[in-house]
Amino acid sequence: MTFSEENYLKAIYHLTVVSTSGVSTNAIAEVMETKASSVTDMLKKLSEKDLVNYKKYQGVSLTEKGKLEAKMIVRKHRLWEVFLVEKLGFSWDEVHDIAEQLEHIKSEKLINKLDDFLGNPTEDPHGDPIPNAQGQLPKMDKQLLSELSEGQKGICVGVKDTSSEFLKYLDKQGVALGSTIEIIGKETFDLSLRIKVDENHLNISNKIASNLFVKLS
Repeated sequence: MTFSEENYLKAIYHLTVVSTSGVSTNAIAEVMETKASSVTDMLKKLSEKDLVNYKKYQGVSLTEKGKLEAKMIVRKHRLWEVFLVEKLGFSWDEVHDIAEQLEHIKSEKLINKLDDFLGNPTEDPHGDPIPNAQGQLPKMDKQLLSELSEGQKGICVGVKDTSSEFLKYLDKQGVALGSTIEIIGKETFDLSLRIKVDENHLNISNKIASNLFVKLS
């Protein structure tokens, strides 16, 4: 596969996670920052390779072959992110763009050795699950912080928004994976939250709370 084909597969895979039905060409075009006509051309190519199920004016879905290929791309991306943070000292807001380049390395042997070298991690620096060599994903018990009620407490296990801006914001507020977050109060007007992060008190918007995953403690 070309780099472009791999990027499309990964985009469809991520969109499938949040869509119960097929993924639209417009949704793919938005993620890939291209025209819908260009998406249609690529979907035809991927369909010919038995990587997607595609019919005009209907949603797109990955075939079993396409799903496995997409998971292997995601696996490489997330393992490289772990390597960059744990072994090279990059911060979690710096690694996404670099991993976007490294994920296209073809050597399966290299990736499996990288996995072993890192101790077979089950999640990346943002808390996202890492598929194993067979494409199986570890189960993660998590929910959005915005879904918790006053008085509930959870441990931060991931972020929905992995943009550099959001991660830098969390760093400034002292929020990281493993932080204990307690809901002190919730405003009915805008659903903003008063929270306690470890020993610090913060006020955060519903948008921020809707981008933080926690595991109830």
